[in-house]
Amino acid sequence: MIALPNDDNSCGWYQALPPAAPATRLKGSQKADYAVLGAGFAGLAAARRLAELKPDARIVLVDAQRVAEGASGRNSGFVIDLPHKFALEHPDPVHKQKLLGLNRAAIAQLQGLVERHGIDCQWSAVGKYQGAVGERGIAFLEHFEHLMKDLGEPYHWVDKAELGRVLGTGFYRQAIFTPGCYLMQPAALVRGMAEHLPENVELLEQSPIRSLRREGGLWRLQGDEGEIQAPTLLLGASIFTREFGYLKNRLLPVMTFASWTRPLTDDELTRYGGELNWGLTPADHAGTTLRMTADRRILIRNSYKHVPKYGASVSEGMRSKIRADHRKAFLDRYPELAEVPFTHTWGGVYAISRNFTNFFGELEDGVYASACDNGVGAAWGTISGTLLAEMAVGADTQALRDIRQVTGMPSLNPPEPFLGLGVKSRIRLAKWQSRSEL
Repeated sequence: MIALPNDDNSCGWYQALPPAAPATRLKGSQKADYAVLGAGFAGLAAARRLAELKPDARIVLVDAQRVAEGASGRNSGFVIDLPHKFALEHPDPVHKQKLLGLNRAAIAQLQGLVERHGIDCQWSAVGKYQGAVGERGIAFLEHFEHLMKDLGEPYHWVDKAELGRVLGTGFYRQAIFTPGCYLMQPAALVRGMAEHLPENVELLEQSPIRSLRREGGLWRLQGDEGEIQAPTLLLGASIFTREFGYLKNRLLPVMTFASWTRPLTDDELTRYGGELNWGLTPADHAGTTLRMTADRRILIRNSYKHVPKYGASVSEGMRSKIRADHRKAFLDRYPELAEVPFTHTWGGVYAISRNFTNFFGELEDGVYASACDNGVGAAWGTISGTLLAEMAVGADTQALRDIRQVTGMPSLNPPEPFLGLGVKSRIRLAKWQSRSEL
């Protein structure tokens, strides 16, 4: 039995979009040269690159949901060039430079698609702030400065007064600004890319795959009303890779949650007093992520949960508690906007590994996967999906060699119930340690 995403319709980014055109579903027997499972950042990039490399091939891209309903449309809208915070600790500077180059290649690719197809997704090169509230946060910022110096990347400190002019709040004590991050509306970006796929890619939505088996040299993906037969399969399904029997005990499903407001009125915007279109991530990784969107919405993200059953693990009681935590964080920062309501609270599930290692490569003959983005999916999904297509057709590029060198095998997890207990305890401990930064 394959467990499905089971996401609800609470995602603010998705609900802010116009209604989608009717979906094309998997029906009958479909034959393809390549099947791509998962239409998020990785799957879309893989299908596009396959179509470019093999213009005469038929590529079928299939997803259990509508495009942008899943994790790729549920993130906080950052496309970050710098390696993940844990990867920044890597002792080899060449390793970090390769990650940086891969992330920047992804950003360039996404920007090219946005410009070429006129995708309306609030795409903007505005950099990001990494903010600290108290002494604990300042200590993390000082360490981050050291890492930036080692990497040779530009940054500058932002004091409380300057930060307050941008953010419209005096809650933060200091920040470090880095210029290479892009902001966007993730659901709009993902949907826009799906609407402009090459002609030899067929997109099938709302078509969950219930089983996967190899028969006569072909992979057979069985859905509710049809199947796909293809000799080569690319998995861009992140955490759901384990549902097909791969990396089964190596991926941890974690959901991070966000809430946002309706767009501020002119009067509320005056009281807010800050700028539009910025993003702040916490110096302490378990702290609060904060966004002001280009269309005047304030977004708060600071809650993490272990979700072994994905969306089915989220109860209304859990959502209410998370929403209350978000409300406290919002009022701490913007008490003058106390009457502004939240309109949506949502979560998105992603895969992490205990050794913070991303998987990229061939799982078995004819099956390729990019799995475990460790929470930085927009850039990593884009570049890993692109290069997975190159691997599948036997290409040899410097970028492909680089990604092979910086990825590996996620470490094994302990068995249940020890795994669940350990993850929940670690999340609770991180929240308690970071309480001053929330």
